[in-house]
Amino acid sequence: METRFEMAVIGTGMAGLAAALFAARQGVAAAVVGSSAEIIFASGFFDVLGVHPIEQRRIRINPWKGIEALVRDNPKHPYAKISQKNIAESLETVIAFLQKTGLSYCRRSNRNAMAVTPAGTLKPTYAMPRSMWNGVLAWEEKAPCLIVGLEGLKGFSARMIAENLRQKWPGLRPVKVSFPDSGPGAELFAERLARRLESSSIRKSFAAAVRRRLGAARAVGMPAVFGLYRPEEVFADLQARIGVPIFEIPTMPPSIPGLRIKDAFLRELPKLGVRVFAEKKVLAARHEPGRGFVLDIGAEAAEAVVCSDAVILASGRFLGRGLRAERTRIIEAVFDLPVYQVSDRASWHREELLDARGHPIHRAGVEIDDWFRPLAGSGRPAYDRLFAAGSILAHQDWMREKCGSGLAVASAQAAVNAYLNLKKSPAQ
Repeated sequence: METRFEMAVIGTGMAGLAAALFAARQGVAAAVVGSSAEIIFASGFFDVLGVHPIEQRRIRINPWKGIEALVRDNPKHPYAKISQKNIAESLETVIAFLQKTGLSYCRRSNRNAMAVTPAGTLKPTYAMPRSMWNGVLAWEEKAPCLIVGLEGLKGFSARMIAENLRQKWPGLRPVKVSFPDSGPGAELFAERLARRLESSSIRKSFAAAVRRRLGAARAVGMPAVFGLYRPEEVFADLQARIGVPIFEIPTMPPSIPGLRIKDAFLRELPKLGVRVFAEKKVLAARHEPGRGFVLDIGAEAAEAVVCSDAVILASGRFLGRGLRAERTRIIEAVFDLPVYQVSDRASWHREELLDARGHPIHRAGVEIDDWFRPLAGSGRPAYDRLFAAGSILAHQDWMREKCGSGLAVASAQAAVNAYLNLKKSPAQ
């Protein structure tokens, strides 16, 4: 089956989903194709910029001042091609979209907040789900706080969180409780827990178990499993039953906050006219005269053919399979675009795993022009209407710079706007 669209978006991580949203809002007939490879790692935080310079581990309280310093020090960074006004607008659009789907976010306009991580550290972030915000307030007040672990849930240790934060936050007390109706020795999984907490009777029993351990705690932190499809209802009910402010702490993948974001986009994008090819991949891509971009889409064999005037490549890095490391080089997996990288594989990584400068491989990716078009070996755009967005872009280290979602969303809007402007000025 062959279908034509004005734009095809490759990737269903944050950048790809945001690009589809921006395209639809501009009246562009779009299709989006991809799997859940990267979104299940999403914590739910919206980082704009939290650390710069990374080798100094300097935390930036004001993300916008941080961006000014970043682009001054690294003029090849993708943020250098986007105005701060457009970065802020793109974030407002996506956060407002999520708000309408039932995912409320909290933030301070010119200030990062410090959020608790599952490793028992604090990280700067610009915005976070409402269900996590009480953790920020409790940390700022150093309030006595209960951290709740669940028997049988791997990858989340209340004791580790409390121990790692004890010097900075001495009022933390870890406990471990049994989840309702889970037998002795049962292994628990985050997605199943989130679904079960959407039952009022389960919430009642779970809240009672937590309340019995409350003591003098003025807040309670728990794994981020407060429902998958009705998180605000689950959060409000649990908080009312426990009797003190509660907050979620992200877990190891699969991340429930990431799955909530994915579900919200995949539910709402078709209502805006976007065709979603969920859990599919681009098996082959080519550009043909008269047809534009031609994408063979499927799981293992081609199930559909999408033709489009433009493509936004938001396929991610190694987890999203947008980049692939071969024995001697890193390749871009869809169009075989040139990838910026250090030439010698031995230099991909530094000798020390936790080197403060990060590893050169983390800055590998496709280079772009000012229109967000990937460059060919000649230094000119590989294709006039091929654009790139998100973590596949070169010259950034989003994980250490704490700018992942901000860069994904801002570059997605920049790529869509570049296409619209190119339509008006095709000579560019």
